[in-house]
Amino acid sequence: MIVELGHFAMILAFGVALFQTVVPMIGAHKGWAPWMEAARPAAIAQFLLTLLAFVALTIAFVTSDFSVQLVYQNSHTLKPMIYKISGVWGNHEGSMLLWVLILTLFGAAAALFDQNLPPQLRARVLAVQGSISVAFLAFVIFTSNPFWRIANPAFDGRDLNPLLQDPGLAFHPPFLYLGYVGLSMAFSFAVAALIEGRVDAAWARWVRPWTLAAWVFLTIGIALGSWWAYYELGWGGFWFWDPVENASFMPWLIAAALLHSAIVVEKREALKSWTILLAIMAFGFSLIGAFIVRSGILTSVHAFATDPARGNMILGISVFFIGGALTLYALRAGAMQAKGVFTPISREGALVVNNILLAVACFVVFIGTMWPLIAEAMTGRVLSVGPPFFEQAFTPFMIAIAIVLPLGAILPWKRGYLTRAMRPLWGAAALAVAAGALAFAVSTGRSGLAVIGAALGVWLIAASVAELLLRTGSSGLTRLARLPRSDWGKATAHAGLGVTFIGVSLLMAWEVEDIRVAQIGDRFEVAGYEITLRDVRDTEGPNFLTTKAVMDVRRGGRDVATLYPEKRFYPVQQMPTTEAAIDNGIWRDVYLVIGDEQEGGGWAVRTYIKPFANWIWAGCIIMALGGFISLSDRRYRVAAASARRPRRTQMQPAE
Repeated sequence: MIVELGHFAMILAFGVALFQTVVPMIGAHKGWAPWMEAARPAAIAQFLLTLLAFVALTIAFVTSDFSVQLVYQNSHTLKPMIYKISGVWGNHEGSMLLWVLILTLFGAAAALFDQNLPPQLRARVLAVQGSISVAFLAFVIFTSNPFWRIANPAFDGRDLNPLLQDPGLAFHPPFLYLGYVGLSMAFSFAVAALIEGRVDAAWARWVRPWTLAAWVFLTIGIALGSWWAYYELGWGGFWFWDPVENASFMPWLIAAALLHSAIVVEKREALKSWTILLAIMAFGFSLIGAFIVRSGILTSVHAFATDPARGNMILGISVFFIGGALTLYALRAGAMQAKGVFTPISREGALVVNNILLAVACFVVFIGTMWPLIAEAMTGRVLSVGPPFFEQAFTPFMIAIAIVLPLGAILPWKRGYLTRAMRPLWGAAALAVAAGALAFAVSTGRSGLAVIGAALGVWLIAASVAELLLRTGSSGLTRLARLPRSDWGKATAHAGLGVTFIGVSLLMAWEVEDIRVAQIGDRFEVAGYEITLRDVRDTEGPNFLTTKAVMDVRRGGRDVATLYPEKRFYPVQQMPTTEAAIDNGIWRDVYLVIGDEQEGGGWAVRTYIKPFANWIWAGCIIMALGGFISLSDRRYRVAAASARRPRRTQMQPAE
């Protein structure tokens, strides 16, 4: 009964979404206030109905209701509770319902918190948001219904993909979707502005918090996915330039460009057309990502579905929204006249350079991701584009961004001078050179990546501190504590990027790998660490069998850690997985993997010493923290400027 209630709620949500799309848009066109106001209760009702459907599906998973086909295919009675819950979105149908839930959540949030928006703009924004819900609810109902019943239920289920039975993957999709789908709000604001033919500073203030929230969640989601790949897949890497990894990275890059571009619209009323285009493309790349993940056109360990019919429908949705928005943009972009005038050496100029670099970097990732498909369609040859291409083509743009970012934060609006802007940054530049020299001294005979990455990372961190100190003037700590939270958030996010730069570059340059066959009792040395394979034993987990090694790690005669790498086998899915054992540290990780038993005796053992690995995810956390700090600034909450009291005239008494 609960399942049928969820199915019915999803169908009702589809009907409400249709109402939300049509009625407020007509009301905005005709100027009918009651029709425009209907958008708000419709958005809230649509969210509540979708939430009911999602809760019903969750109950089916938690109670192991194997009469539901999706539960049978993705759950098992022996599975731990956390993975029963995450099994709701650990599949195509359930993940699409989560997608729609988050889509309606953002629509309801806009209805509740954007009360200071002009009524016509709010009605159009919610109508566009409703149209996206119509498309995806139709997709779920007609091609990916999670509530189908089985006529003769099985006694037990087929279990969730073992690779997804991990805490990192339990939380990775919700955060990723909060980012992916959150960008729909920027898209809705952009399309609504094109329909009205007006973009101004107030529009930028309204759109920035939604974009910033989506960017923060996308940062967390990407970091969780990278962390999961690092410790769960057993290959020791944190990023493989996999098509699905790229599908989440491309909207992240465009959203970062949109955040910086919207600042120019807000402060100087320039770059209006460009900002609208970025808002369209940010969500456009999210739709492209959904197509890549669910169409089966590109192979990936992360892919959800390989059904061409589903892929064609998502492609149709993507073409409709991206193509429709770009057509509207072509017709109306000329009306978005910029007012601000600025010289190339100014904060506006630096933000333009920042935007160009981010957009081109995104284009490079897009070409590398889609080129195998394009080449196969044109030549019939099966090609692959691997990490070497991305690292060589993408890295120069990130280096340029790291150089420009601190200067852009210091330069004044409209007109500036590089020599004057560099004055407070010479100390940061000196620290960056010193860090590069230190990395060079340690990296003799190794890659120069460590030198560049260390210098740029320290440059970003030190320049962020210098910027905060510059804004305090001579007031010292008193003024520092009173700085706007947006300034603190920006500096924190830029410093986080610097921390990630250091982690990525030093890990890639200084990593040590050792692969060997070891007998029980063997002792071997890797990069100054003494590793002993003490034992290998077979044990049993809740829903898997495992071969677990016991390995001692020593350094300089001291015990460092005892680690337990595993090789698991899930009988229901007939699938093996590798569980790496990691001794985490601030300066390095000791990473151990146990492989198969060899015919001649012994076990395959892989050992990695990974310097500064955790700085990668620490930097992501710091970037996300910077975003949250900025969101807490009253000036950047939605329509804060619209809530200001009118100025008093001289005839009015002071309060």
